Amino acid sequence: MAIVRAVPHDAGMETRDRGLLLGLIGVVIFSGSLPATRAAVTGFEPIFLTAARALLAALGAVIALGLFENSRPLRSEVPSLLVVAASVVVGFPLLSALALMEISVARGVLFTGLLPLSTAAWAMVRGGERPRPAFWVFALCGSGLVAAFALFNGGSQGAWLGDALMLAAIVVCGLGYAEGAVLSRRLGGWQVICWALALSAPIMLGLALMTWPAHWPTSDSSAWLGLAYVAMFSMLIGFFFWYRALAIGGSSRVGQLQLLQPLLGLGLCAVLLHESIAWSLVATCIGVLGCVAGARRLA
Repeated sequence: MAIVRAVPHDAGMETRDRGLLLGLIGVVIFSGSLPATRAAVTGFEPIFLTAARALLAALGAVIALGLFENSRPLRSEVPSLLVVAASVVVGFPLLSALALMEISVARGVLFTGLLPLSTAAWAMVRGGERPRPAFWVFALCGSGLVAAFALFNGGSQGAWLGDALMLAAIVVCGLGYAEGAVLSRRLGGWQVICWALALSAPIMLGLALMTWPAHWPTSDSSAWLGLAYVAMFSMLIGFFFWYRALAIGGSSRVGQLQLLQPLLGLGLCAVLLHESIAWSLVATCIGVLGCVAGARRLA
């Protein structure tokens, strides 16, 4: 007689809650990315910064793979890893660094509120996820608030250029998140980013040598601290939590936690960079945050 093992009714809920907890840790880490990038670009050119942060993170990734990972990605998985590398190792770091040469960190942070929509859209294309229609209503409302703020607070031509670069950064970042979430289901969260960094290391080394600075930052330690943060936390440790969260909690559901990133980022801008935060920006972020609950419940 076959024995059927009962599955706890709340097992799936516990898994989803664990995914949300891991995702929250990842979001907190990523919230420091743009402030740290602004600090870093005061001493390093954006292209060199992109290559340097990837190389430093790749060093940690290779060590982790050597110590803990015995298997290699399947040949069929290499193209997906290259997509991850192009998106979150090269695309987002470079585009956001270029954007922050034109706009304030606070303004750039606001655009991270578009990440959930970008991630969910790419999750449909690359991961086969199908959120309910009501989910898109809340996601589009949050994104609409960001777009409205940018439209009515455009400012100089440089601001529009910075906005366009940040928007492009958000699009490619969402692709990298969704692609990495699919790979994480087999490879594991930390393995995905480690292999992506390892694969991109030769190109990043060549790029770093081509853009090697003639003069290094000496008096301002903030540039070095910014580089250290984006290399070790934004580029490596944050993804350990984030990709695992997306894999077990779902890209659409966990991705909504990114709507918290603008508020966290604005706090860091005010405290660490002493940037003035307009009330209209705070109000927009609060409105975006209000979309979290609805989108999360309907993902």
